[in-house]
Amino acid sequence: MAPYPCPNCKRLNHFEVRVCPACAFTLGYDPSSDGFLFLGDGATTWRDGGGQPHDAVVCANNNEYGVCNWLVSASDNTPYCRACRHNRTIPDLTVPTVPERWGKIEEAKRRLFHTLIKLGLPLETKAEEVDKIQGLAFDFLYDPAAEEQGQAQITTGHDGGVITLNLIEADDVARERARRAMGEPYRTLLGHFRHEVGHHYWSRLVETDAEELAAFRAIFGDETTDYAQALAEHYGPNSNKVWTDDYVSYYATSHPWEDFAETFAHYLHMIDTLATIGGMDMRMAPFPGPEGNPGAKIDFDPYHASTEQLTAEMVPYSFALNAVNRSMGQPDLYPFRLSPAIMDKIDYVNRLVARAAGRAAAPGPDMRAA
Repeated sequence: MAPYPCPNCKRLNHFEVRVCPACAFTLGYDPSSDGFLFLGDGATTWRDGGGQPHDAVVCANNNEYGVCNWLVSASDNTPYCRACRHNRTIPDLTVPTVPERWGKIEEAKRRLFHTLIKLGLPLETKAEEVDKIQGLAFDFLYDPAAEEQGQAQITTGHDGGVITLNLIEADDVARERARRAMGEPYRTLLGHFRHEVGHHYWSRLVETDAEELAAFRAIFGDETTDYAQALAEHYGPNSNKVWTDDYVSYYATSHPWEDFAETFAHYLHMIDTLATIGGMDMRMAPFPGPEGNPGAKIDFDPYHASTEQLTAEMVPYSFALNAVNRSMGQPDLYPFRLSPAIMDKIDYVNRLVARAAGRAAAPGPDMRAA
């Protein structure tokens, strides 16, 4: 996402900021205005960069646990912010290691919700679900077996609009161990959220629409294939699955549902990365060679862009970002390749999101027909 300035002194800050390092004012993110407010007037009034007051209060999860920096309208019917109101279960905070890990989880979840809100995707809670409208909820669970024996009893996943996250994923060492064991080039808390919410939006937007379901199958395949058997074969000792350029990740090869969720997550990776680059007003010199680029720049809104715009700029910038990481002795920041088949799938997701948000897809060629 683009960096946000302090509304008081204009210093750029990270999205997790609570107190501006420059002017020391308390800050809070206001989803309704998509900006930070500062607590002025002797810490009595939230004000924007123009000095205008806002009738807002801090999220209840900040008052109770200190884990949220978002604000809520004082007239809202819930004390929880746009992200926290979807929590169904929070972890056992009496365990000494849990509060810090839960804080990391909530930071990642707020970044997810910022993106979903910017995209205009529907965000019903469980209390708001009716008929075919499925609400979204989160269960964050402490798993003693995973912590003590290294054998997880709680599976991170999605079921019926509920995303369950094993708290062990907030342990950097354990998550890296799992990443290596599963042969994944990328595994983060934010990545988990983006993947699992992809499953939610498949159920919310695709499964309940016969025409959309047919379009999905034409791109990703038949999801009625036995899921449990597909995963067993994928992880089994005799698996003959090959990660080809048709899939954004090895896990995506396991089943059409996972292919969609991995593609949806990758779409969110791309738009937020490009929004950050654009917010910093970064430019790149022209790329030479047969796959040259006339000069990369983000002069469009990534959240409402065509797939052609997204992929055209992602390729040169990802090369540059990987080069920077390698100069620091770190693995590639973007360990993926955008093949034509993957771009086709991302285009499907981009168009699905645009329709769900009630707008036409951004101008650009229909890549599915290419």
